[in-house]
Amino acid sequence: MADWSKLPKDLLEEIARRLESAFYLLRFRSVCSSWRSSVTSRPRRLPGRFPFLTNHGICATSLGFHLSQRSIFLMGLPNSRNQRDPDRWLVKIEEDVPGRMHLLNPLSRFQLKPLPEAFPKVLDLSKFSVFELGGEFVLHYVHFRPFGNGNSLVDDGNLYMEKVVFMCSGSESNDFVLLTIHVSGKLAMFKSEDKRWTIIHDMPSPYDDVIMFKGQFYAVDGTGRTVTVGLNSNLSLVANPVFGGDKKFLVESSGELLVVDMYLSIAAPGDLDDLDVDDEVLQMQFSGCLTERTVRFEVFKLDREGKKLVEMKSLGDRVLFLGDDCTFSASASQLSGCKGNCILFTDNFFYMGSEEECVFKARDIGVFDLDDGGIAPLSDYPEYSKLFWPPPDWVASTTSEVQTQLEELAI
Repeated sequence: MADWSKLPKDLLEEIARRLESAFYLLRFRSVCSSWRSSVTSRPRRLPGRFPFLTNHGICATSLGFHLSQRSIFLMGLPNSRNQRDPDRWLVKIEEDVPGRMHLLNPLSRFQLKPLPEAFPKVLDLSKFSVFELGGEFVLHYVHFRPFGNGNSLVDDGNLYMEKVVFMCSGSESNDFVLLTIHVSGKLAMFKSEDKRWTIIHDMPSPYDDVIMFKGQFYAVDGTGRTVTVGLNSNLSLVANPVFGGDKKFLVESSGELLVVDMYLSIAAPGDLDDLDVDDEVLQMQFSGCLTERTVRFEVFKLDREGKKLVEMKSLGDRVLFLGDDCTFSASASQLSGCKGNCILFTDNFFYMGSEEECVFKARDIGVFDLDDGGIAPLSDYPEYSKLFWPPPDWVASTTSEVQTQLEELAI
């Protein structure tokens, strides 16, 4: 049997260079001492504060945004222990300072809190089977507050509500580039070497989404027109418009770039009866109100050579997730019993209350089934619901072993 610990150092370095995720690099270094010593951890510090984007343009102020990174993980028990309990757990994790993590709803910006009493204080991901399905970067607005608990810099949260994508300019440097959508619908780029935002004025129609795909920035507007965005702010057309729906999303799935077209309809108060909702408070919130309701989706695959989007009638085994700040995909076989050929998305029609009212609101997530065109709240799909909340019992039982070991070491 081959001794994996004796792989040549240059081969290990080549493998590590292809691991873009800090999480996978950490797992790589934890295999054995020779693997760990072959590559450095190369911690890449996210940039500090940089200028704020206002509604009217760019404000060159000393305070403004700071950037945070989040990862979406699909967690399960190691294969040897997974025969009896194949459940998976989907969670978004943000590490704001080294060693301190926050857990978030995978499709929204809200933290999962309060956590169950039995939930561990130490979550050791090395004890689980973990797949990183996606990641996101979020701009937080920072302002100066002269009074209050001795803190002059205050994080007001992610008030900038558009998606942000991040690219490292080089593997060894700390240079980076950000791309986002300005409130005007135009693209905005920030290059660390320039230390300023640049608005890209080429905009036949307002942009809906941006993504990093195979080392390039892509953007799609409301018509489906898809472009690549160069580091010199030039745009190159890769797909002509398809028109049709009301909002476009970019998603990577099985190495292909997909454009998902969401169709919306104005829902009158009487339409709530179709959802069989008994919550009296929810009924009152809808009373006399009009709201947008997602009614269907169409999915297209990018044909870059033909500069067109080709409609897909089926996703096969794939499942697409459309979140507030990130899109990602997974195989249904990874999700333990979940049905493929579906799209999970956020939709306020299923719930209009505040997510702060309790730890998790399933009614703001919808499921679209491409097989029959049906659309329903997450609660109608038990196999998907258990992916989100509550955490499986094995999360607490497995990590409690780690806590016990730490306590014994402390003694």
